[in-house]
Amino acid sequence: MGSGCTQSYTELPSYSDVSTGTQIPAWMSAAGKGLFEEAVNAANNPYPTYEGARVMDYNGSKLTEDERAGRSILREGAESYLPFMNRASEVADTLGQGYESMSQEELLGDPFQGASRADLLGSYEGATREELLGDYQGATREELLGDPFSLESAQPFMDIYQSSMDPAVREIEEQTIRAQNDARARASTGGGGFGSRLGIMEATTAGKGAQAAGDLRAGAAREGLGFAAGRYDTDRAARASTENTMRNQFEQDRSARFGAEDVMRGQFDQDRSARFGADSALRSQYDTDRQSRFGADTQARQAYETNEASRIQQMDAYQGMAPLVQDLQTQAAAGLIGSGEAKRMLDQQARDLAYADFLDQRDYDKQQVNFALGALSGTPYNTINRSYTTGSQMTANPSLFGQALAGMGGLYSAYKMSQ
Repeated sequence: MGSGCTQSYTELPSYSDVSTGTQIPAWMSAAGKGLFEEAVNAANNPYPTYEGARVMDYNGSKLTEDERAGRSILREGAESYLPFMNRASEVADTLGQGYESMSQEELLGDPFQGASRADLLGSYEGATREELLGDYQGATREELLGDPFSLESAQPFMDIYQSSMDPAVREIEEQTIRAQNDARARASTGGGGFGSRLGIMEATTAGKGAQAAGDLRAGAAREGLGFAAGRYDTDRAARASTENTMRNQFEQDRSARFGAEDVMRGQFDQDRSARFGADSALRSQYDTDRQSRFGADTQARQAYETNEASRIQQMDAYQGMAPLVQDLQTQAAAGLIGSGEAKRMLDQQARDLAYADFLDQRDYDKQQVNFALGALSGTPYNTINRSYTTGSQMTANPSLFGQALAGMGGLYSAYKMSQ
């Protein structure tokens, strides 16, 4: 058996137990020695340097042109959504503004201060019945008829007429005197026989004069009496006419009072109607103003709600555009990046394959040693078992083959860990 494969033992202190050991065949030890030598040679080979590039390089970049373009789109478009979001935020800031509803007090207004019932109805102080009818104090029957007609009552008028005849009577008397004087004058120149005739002539002249004067006075008395009777009737008629006139005037005054009362009552009723109309107009205007305030508030609210809905639509549109723009940019960038990654992966696979070929060539001899070790360790062989019963205990030392196998295994493990 070669020295490399001879089993050695180490004596231990006295031991009462029986020890056993196994002896490997010589051919196994020879094969292990040869593999160990090959492993040592392989371990002593210098470490080869890979001359090729492990990772793809595109003009100083690890990324393809498409990947760089896609990343540039993502980088430049990272904030492309901001203008739309900022605009949406600006619109959002205007929401809830621009409308302040009127309070209930402002809408209803102050309570309507209409005229009171007393002011509307008023108080008519018309004339009394006594004032309207009046009190006519007409002349009595005796006052209207007067005293009965008599010569005593007519005498003043007769005296007036008779007095008016005095000039005519004096004229007659003067004519009579002149006629008598003429008769005397003729008698004085006519002789003695004319004297008796003178007396007759004077008597005749005087009688005629007296008769003429009496006729004048009688006629004046008759005319005075007739005038007095007519004046009496005229005065009575005048009193009756005056009474009728005064009664008519009283009736006219009464009618005028009733008319004035009707006019004043009609004017009062018109004023009352005017007050009711004015109060109704003021109330209608008050209600119209109130409805106008409600209508204006409703229109303002509707306009506000319409504008609010429009602003919300604008805000939603801007918010919807932000992710859409980003999605479009992301899709465009993803397409470029995906295309670039596919190219880079294909290029990298070619380099990885070249490096794998380099590793296979570098580790070929080690792999062959490991293959042989695997084959050797799997080959069956017979062993020789030995027992030792001496006072000294013997323990088997690891064989050179076992040490070689263990060392090769450790080297291979260290190699694999270094990859």
